[in-house]
Amino acid sequence: MRAHVLQHVPFEGLGSIGRWLQTRGAEITVSRLFEDAALPDTTDFELIVALGGPMSVNQEARFPWLRPEKEFLARAVDGGRPVLGICLGAQLIASALGSRVFPASHPEIGWFTVSRCESEGSVFPFPASTPAFHWHGETFDLPGRAVHLARSEACEQQAFQVGDRVIGLQFHLETTPESAAGLISHCRDELRPGPHVQDEAVLRSIGSEPYERINGLMVDVLEYLTREEE
Repeated sequence: MRAHVLQHVPFEGLGSIGRWLQTRGAEITVSRLFEDAALPDTTDFELIVALGGPMSVNQEARFPWLRPEKEFLARAVDGGRPVLGICLGAQLIASALGSRVFPASHPEIGWFTVSRCESEGSVFPFPASTPAFHWHGETFDLPGRAVHLARSEACEQQAFQVGDRVIGLQFHLETTPESAAGLISHCRDELRPGPHVQDEAVLRSIGSEPYERINGLMVDVLEYLTREEE
């Protein structure tokens, strides 16, 4: 398997996705867009992963690589490539498909439950409800081509699917204790009191079991996206 990663800041990496790719013997390449805006041909890969980041998809003047990245993702989606977007990555897919991305009513940071949406057709089977790790202040309109997969109390658009090979997740299933600590260290200023924001002490008190659970669900998503054609 050849996998390509779109990375937006040094402190948001693959997390548990890296372990899964290693078990699959994957060849991993990375576009570190904060260093180099060059992007490869989308057809070279069996999986494309767009990671998170603290910037907004609307900040194209400040981050000029955002526009070509959206064009890259649009080509990948249209070309039937398996694509996973996480947080900013999901918002980039939504924007690439013509949807509006805008500030959410409330930031959502910490461990909050995500609930499955009822949907028709063959889509990824999320659990009816599951705690997940969140760190976002923006949301988006559901792309017209997408199926709504999950919501939370704070945010209606938590997950969507386009076709049978593209999934966008507003929340983080790849987070490990180490990657959560990196987010806290680099984005501590976002931990302002709010109805859906847990403080640093709470975030640092979380044991290993919740991370293992969401990492297991991340494996299920990855296996679904890269499954063999039936």
